[in-house]
Amino acid sequence: MTFPDEKYQDIGTFSDAYFEQVSKAAASVDRGKLVQAADLIEQTYREEKTLFVCGNGGSAAISGTFVCDHSKLVQTDTNLTARVVSLADNMSMITAIANDLSYDDIFLYQLQTLANFGDVLLTISASGDSENVVKAATWARENKMEVIAFTGFEGGRTADLATVHLHVQADNYGVIEDVHQSLMHLLAQFIRLKQMSAGLIANRKF
Repeated sequence: MTFPDEKYQDIGTFSDAYFEQVSKAAASVDRGKLVQAADLIEQTYREEKTLFVCGNGGSAAISGTFVCDHSKLVQTDTNLTARVVSLADNMSMITAIANDLSYDDIFLYQLQTLANFGDVLLTISASGDSENVVKAATWARENKMEVIAFTGFEGGRTADLATVHLHVQADNYGVIEDVHQSLMHLLAQFIRLKQMSAGLIANRKF
């Protein structure tokens, strides 16, 4: 069975059930893998390499927010330069690739154009099986790039391609995307506060 599997008579009752699912999904994320992801992203920033992020639909929106929170937040009060590029944000490029080549290549083509040695790819896909995300992750691994994958459901093909797989155990797109957004925030805030003194942390908003 999946959530929801019944009709709810009012939004209050549904919200209680929904947030219970979000809590369970968040608890399912492997904390050891989260440490690995944080270390890899921090190393990428410290070495002034680029973190590329991609996803479709709601995941595309998260990848765009990833740029904002990491590029701005991580650099505030720290000595890190966070170079983050969302492959889902350049609509002129995306529509040109989709129209002239294939929608399946919208992330791959940009990655081939922009990526350098030492850069990292982070994919966001609830199914883990979106063809354009899989093609980008496959190319990244073939070219010795580390890959961090945010997934849900069964993990899909990106689960096997990832260097670090952050899996959300849930079967509802909204729940999965809510936790993916939280992982994005967690990574940004923890990497930032790790560089700061305790006294400074207490005087800043996160």
